[in-house]
Amino acid sequence: MAIVVNMPRLSDTMEEGTVAAWLKKVGDKIEEGDILAEIETDKATMEFESFNEGTLLHIGVQEGETTKVDELLAIIGDEGEDISEILNGGGSEAPAAEEAKEETAEAASTETEEAPAEEAAPAAAELPEGVIVVTMPRLSDTMEEGTVATWLKKVGDSVEEGDILAEIETDKATMEFESFQSGTLLEIGLKEGESAKVDSLLAIIGPAGTDVSGVADNFSAGSAPAKEEAPKAAAPKKEASKSAPAAKTASAPKKAAAPAPTPVTENGRVYVSPLAKKLAEDKGINLTKVQGSGENGRIVKRDIENYEPAASAASAGKFVPAGQEDYDEVDNSQMRKAIAKALTNSKFSAPHYYLNVEFDMENAMAFRAQFNSIPDTKISYNDMVVKACALALKQHPQVNSQWFADKMRLNNHVHVGVAVAVPDGLVVPVVKFANEQTLPQIGAAVKELAGKARNKKLTPDDMQGSTFTVSNLGMFGIDTFTSIINQPNSAILSVGNIVEKPVVKDGKIVVGHTMKLSLACDHRTIDGATGAQFLQTLKGFIENPVTMLV
Repeated sequence: MAIVVNMPRLSDTMEEGTVAAWLKKVGDKIEEGDILAEIETDKATMEFESFNEGTLLHIGVQEGETTKVDELLAIIGDEGEDISEILNGGGSEAPAAEEAKEETAEAASTETEEAPAEEAAPAAAELPEGVIVVTMPRLSDTMEEGTVATWLKKVGDSVEEGDILAEIETDKATMEFESFQSGTLLEIGLKEGESAKVDSLLAIIGPAGTDVSGVADNFSAGSAPAKEEAPKAAAPKKEASKSAPAAKTASAPKKAAAPAPTPVTENGRVYVSPLAKKLAEDKGINLTKVQGSGENGRIVKRDIENYEPAASAASAGKFVPAGQEDYDEVDNSQMRKAIAKALTNSKFSAPHYYLNVEFDMENAMAFRAQFNSIPDTKISYNDMVVKACALALKQHPQVNSQWFADKMRLNNHVHVGVAVAVPDGLVVPVVKFANEQTLPQIGAAVKELAGKARNKKLTPDDMQGSTFTVSNLGMFGIDTFTSIINQPNSAILSVGNIVEKPVVKDGKIVVGHTMKLSLACDHRTIDGATGAQFLQTLKGFIENPVTMLV
């Protein structure tokens, strides 16, 4: 039976691939493990091996041609097999089904061989009628695992197509995950606060009353956590005895003085409702000090409202030594892990250098004051910087570029990413076609995106496609700083505070206002002179902002 081979996803950010070379031709015999082709991805040129045996019947992408991930790459089958129906679209909808049939046939052909039962993935036919296995979705292009922040349905609830099943914390944001099936929620594979890799068991939906215990036990997606390693359901923990070894409480926040209350944690994560978490943040309450009274010891709203810090040992008349060590441990969020990975990769793969400048802001301050005097109009200095960068980038496409192994992409469009600090880390929503937008439009877009970022409502589309990034810490009183390039951008501009200081004008020392900026450049795409020319153009727009309106 013919098998459709699609363009594989060979890197976490790969969206399309180019066939650099075919190592097999039509008519060649293919063995499992043979190298079919060399595929050029967004990161490297990699060998792609076959997972099937048969004859190479068709090549869908010629050498040098490019196609998107999951598009037809080749067809493998029996020698002389008719594949016209697949090529004409009749079989295009069923690669997965054909793969399942192949697995079933392979299992049937090896019935006499002894193999551990858990090594064989259950075929679709083994599922009870009407039962659907819901796996951890890939909600962002770089997502490798997700954490269930909140379940909005519980076992036994009726689920309609389009209902929100859960809130999933990805490496970029917490996003609502809706059901694509209707039925009854029969089983939940991950509790709130637990994490699993993409495609691991998340839930099972099907007809009410269906026994799915065997389905969960036999689910063996490659990324699914082993059953014995899965975190157990959270339950109130008893206070550790004095003789208990320290390792048993190592995952809980450490306090050297007295034992902390018994927060309901699993692997260091506190189980708390979203509302209770918000209230605790507003009141500055450390959740590890709160005893939960909700289901399975979960911290709920009333626990925060009724929380009173325990009386200190000193107020109780006990001796407390000074200088005790004291620390808390907090699990790294998916966002924090992604930030660490992306910035480490950028810093050590792109040769950074920095260009520092100082601009006269007198005209910019006067321009903003006049502009904001218009009724219902409010622009910030950051809006002016974003607009000025967008206009300057159109004149210097090399700064608006991206680096690839064999080519450089000079973007004709300008999408400016604006770094926004959020409680869990940093996100970079994107102002699309910033050079074509007015200052008020840019101000409204930045305000909306920043609000969505702080409320964890950003979508993947809101954060994709930037060609340049602006990071502004001036509102925090920072005069000057440098940033790490937000790849695949070639540059990032760091914007400092406007400072009142003595300056020399016409040979006299007068009071002036200046702002320092630092441009971090990738030396693979931007030479020093190119970066300097971009800053000269930027200086013209910033110091004479009326030119941005021409």
